[in-house]
Amino acid sequence: MSYLAYVAGFGVAVTVFLWLRDLRIFYRTGLSGYRTAAYRGVLYTALSLLGFFIAAYAEAWEYLGLGLVLLALYLQGRVDRENVWHGESAGERFFGSAERTKDKGSRKRL
Repeated sequence: MSYLAYVAGFGVAVTVFLWLRDLRIFYRTGLSGYRTAAYRGVLYTALSLLGFFIAAYAEAWEYLGLGLVLLALYLQGRVDRENVWHGESAGERFFGSAERTKDKGSRKRL
């Protein structure tokens, strides 16, 4: 297994993290853009996992596998989402700590 397989594995981890963050924001806000992003995140995670397995186990095709991981990351960033950030810190945005729809007036966070 070459070092490119480790790069592909890191790309899979990022894809899974972004998918779970979109899922959490959808759960808290109920916005349709994040629902679409969460649904498509399943497909993009599967695509990046396929790319990882190609890069890790088919050494002649490792660039194809890396390309599939990068394609999944690119497509995941192209999904239109609503703006839910209004003055949050970078840490809150990183972990997807958006306001709940029921808590609009109280500004509670999880």
